[in-house]
Amino acid sequence: MKLTDKQVGNLTMFCVVSFFAVNIPISKHLLANGYISPYGLTLARMAFASIAFWVTSLFMKKEHVERKDKLILLAGGLLGITFNQGLFIWGLSNTSPVDASMITTCTPLFAMIIAALVLKEPITGKKVSGVLIGGLGAIFLVYTAHHGDMANDPSMKGNIAVACSSLSYATFLVVTRPLTSKYSSVTMMKWMFLFSTILLLPFFYKDLVHAPLFNQTDSYPLIMIAYTLLFATFIPYMLIPIAQKKIRPTTISMYNNLQPLIASFIAILLGQDSFSIEKVISGVLILFGVYLVTVSKSRADIEAEAASGEVNNK
Repeated sequence: MKLTDKQVGNLTMFCVVSFFAVNIPISKHLLANGYISPYGLTLARMAFASIAFWVTSLFMKKEHVERKDKLILLAGGLLGITFNQGLFIWGLSNTSPVDASMITTCTPLFAMIIAALVLKEPITGKKVSGVLIGGLGAIFLVYTAHHGDMANDPSMKGNIAVACSSLSYATFLVVTRPLTSKYSSVTMMKWMFLFSTILLLPFFYKDLVHAPLFNQTDSYPLIMIAYTLLFATFIPYMLIPIAQKKIRPTTISMYNNLQPLIASFIAILLGQDSFSIEKVISGVLILFGVYLVTVSKSRADIEAEAASGEVNNK
């Protein structure tokens, strides 16, 4: 059975968010145990992905990128990679994974507003309801996981950094979407990661070169960093432009709300968490929210209906 574009886009984003969800506790472990600094980890991800995408592009048809589009890719690199990943990793080192997951539920709201302003996407009742219901489900999940104790936040600045990261990612999804119809994901990402690496290298190369991680005899932290580089950076960023071609920015950003749900599911499988009715309620709310945003009408849908009505009235 052939999948529709929406189904492909949604399946792609589910894979992406699963990779990101697993990476949150991994990154927190690497940072908390002093294996690498937030800046070193960010640069490692940028440099690895840049090299990987440029090597991959050698085996693909060469695409010429217009100068004006390179400026958009530069902005995309800053928003979706440098600021998004840099602020998130730094924020994660100053707050808890639970709180970071809660704050990322703001992303769909940011994306919906920015898409309405930039792409003229309509803000429909279904879309608003989906964003609010999905966000409520994610917040309820992490709140109950936190046992209702929100008074022991390590630092407000970490939470603010994660919020800024979410805003940056939402803007990235909207700004770069028009380019997904012109260029392959490899072409887009090789330029964005190259720009990001060039910008970060002069400031943080010492954090990477002198990271204690590379002096470890234990292979466990090396396996963890390998996951972060490959499955939480290269592969997801290869997939995101593919999803951007198929579904809208607000729908893509809604998948952020699945991160705490997937993380809880993984913890239950590993015996690190227990099944509860709160998790069931949260899961239903999150999935229903994603569904509402997915089935809400896009600008293209509304324009197509209007054109069809005009034809029928003639």
